[in-house]
Amino acid sequence: MPAPTHNKTQTWRALDAAHHIHPFSDTAALNEEGVRIITRAKGVYLYDSDGARLIDGMAGLWCVQLGYGNEELAEAGYEALRDLSYYNQFFKTATPATIELAAKLASLLPKGLDRIVFANSGSEANDTALKLIRYYWNLQGRPEKKIHLSRELAYHGVTMAAASLSGLTAMHPQWDLPLPGFEKVPTPYWYGAKAAGLGDITADDLGIMMAERLEERIVALGPDRVASFSAEPIHGAGGLIFPPATYWPRVQAICRKYDVLLHLDEVITGFGRTGNWFGAETFGIEPDLMSMAKGLSSGYQAISALALGPRVGGAIATANEEMVHGYTYSGHPVACAVALKNLEIMERDGLIDRVRSDIGPYFQDRVRAVFADHPLVGEVRGTGLLAAIELVKNKANREFFPSEQEVGTTCRNHCFRTGLVMRAIRDTMVLSPPLIISRPEVDELLGLAKQAIDQTARDLGVLV
Repeated sequence: MPAPTHNKTQTWRALDAAHHIHPFSDTAALNEEGVRIITRAKGVYLYDSDGARLIDGMAGLWCVQLGYGNEELAEAGYEALRDLSYYNQFFKTATPATIELAAKLASLLPKGLDRIVFANSGSEANDTALKLIRYYWNLQGRPEKKIHLSRELAYHGVTMAAASLSGLTAMHPQWDLPLPGFEKVPTPYWYGAKAAGLGDITADDLGIMMAERLEERIVALGPDRVASFSAEPIHGAGGLIFPPATYWPRVQAICRKYDVLLHLDEVITGFGRTGNWFGAETFGIEPDLMSMAKGLSSGYQAISALALGPRVGGAIATANEEMVHGYTYSGHPVACAVALKNLEIMERDGLIDRVRSDIGPYFQDRVRAVFADHPLVGEVRGTGLLAAIELVKNKANREFFPSEQEVGTTCRNHCFRTGLVMRAIRDTMVLSPPLIISRPEVDELLGLAKQAIDQTARDLGVLV
């Protein structure tokens, strides 16, 4: 292991404080504390400039499917940079890797999603989806269909439109959002139903109720005005909330009934995270459009994509007019080459099946076993290599802590001190490790998670 670089740490922290504005951060508080400088990574481990090692329970930001330091991905990027460092997809041109990636995605995606629009982030992919939804309805001679529905607690990105689509209301006031034309419906959050005044409703009944709330909203707004419904198969940054089995079948029937396009945000759930290539397969969803990013390149390059089904894709492909949309780096040849190699490795090494039938079930069994009787843990939920550990004040009544106690933040800080990256979303601790994680590494990760949650319980005066 390289010697710690304490002197560089202080220099980097000073430069960071002077010149770098971090995303989703209180800049003044962060600058006073000083950032942690991550200098290298390998497999599921991160190393900072002081020599500390952390196991990455979040795969970066839900994205490093193949783990860090994969030589094949690095070589694919190098070869692509050497052969064609950049060219655009404008000017009636295309590049081989871009074409091949579009075709490869079409072969992996659910049937019918076979036309691809490239972008550079999940936010851009979702912003693009909203634009193309509006364009589609204009092409159909129905320009009045302009309202985009989405769910409370949803996260769809940070552009003006994607943030408006998001249902995390803390994202809105600073920017005077949401924009007009964005409406919200309740989300099927069973564990929070009691706190929301819904009593001891069953998960299946809640799924039906929340789907009916969507239908009621469409009817109230007017089906002739509602363009689309956007949703994640599983809420990600909203707290890793899983839909009841009754929810998605009813939602799809409602969208078809009222001629509302279904836009599925697979930015987090895509590329093996749930034990299938896409969450659409896991939950039996047939969307009109699907956004994807993150795991597409395992985070090694910035890339995202929007897949169009026959209805939207066919209309745009035969519009006989210029589609005035695209980015300088849409379908970047280097990013596409790395993404192609990433998908090749995932197929060759059987990672999807491994998540579905081996490491995913092991992870799910272990996380439940570790926290089944913990006095601070109200619920453990998950699938594949996704897990949420809900910290609560009263397990019997599903009573949450007051938000001002910031129990999740306290736990997250203990995680960092124990050598684990685990995300806090409100008081829900979330895990999403790389797909290449081993069983011993799962055990190590969950042992560190338990240490952090035990210490949080002690801070609260709870016996463990």
